[in-house]
Amino acid sequence: MDARELIARRVARELHDNTLVNLGIGLPTQVACYVPEGLRVYFQSENGIIGFGARPPEGMEDVHLTDAGGAFVSALPGAAAFDSAMSFALIRGGHLDMTVLGGLQVDRHGCLANWMVPGRIVPGMGGAMDLVSGARRVVVAMNHTQKGDPKIVDTLTLPPTALRPVTLVVTDMAVIEPTPEGLVLREIAPGLSVDAVLAATATPLRIAEDLCEMRV
Repeated sequence: MDARELIARRVARELHDNTLVNLGIGLPTQVACYVPEGLRVYFQSENGIIGFGARPPEGMEDVHLTDAGGAFVSALPGAAAFDSAMSFALIRGGHLDMTVLGGLQVDRHGCLANWMVPGRIVPGMGGAMDLVSGARRVVVAMNHTQKGDPKIVDTLTLPPTALRPVTLVVTDMAVIEPTPEGLVLREIAPGLSVDAVLAATATPLRIAEDLCEMRV
């Protein structure tokens, strides 16, 4: 499997039954394709829908059913649509059990930067600030490096999305948990060594005593 599928499959293992989960733009939306069998998860998008599923088959797309990034999604039985005011009331009111967001950088404290892309004009951070602040659990899904440069760094060089640390970071190389004592390496991707992960990370990692291969 490729890196994006590996990340999405591993993040999907963090889902729990009967929970409300936000999927951010890009890679996080792929998590909807890998929900473990038997789980009922209600996916929310900040553009105003609860109960969406994976992308529909080609030719079955509905222009009125898209995620926050404009990608086509399917509507599951019982899905609900609403305006942005209601959507952000859910987010800011602490009603989301989990959000999955892409990332540009995560620092040694677990703080995320994910909205200002260097060299590109972007409209702003969108709902990311509210999601990091309001969801009970925040999972970052991203590649470990970008063109060879580490994305897990000692200090952010991009504007932080929020002051609150994220709950978990899942990359194509590892699963890392931010803790008050620092970043803990919990799992490594199949075929990789601890040294390879450390070499691709620009801040110290503590090695978990029960370190294991990434569960996908």
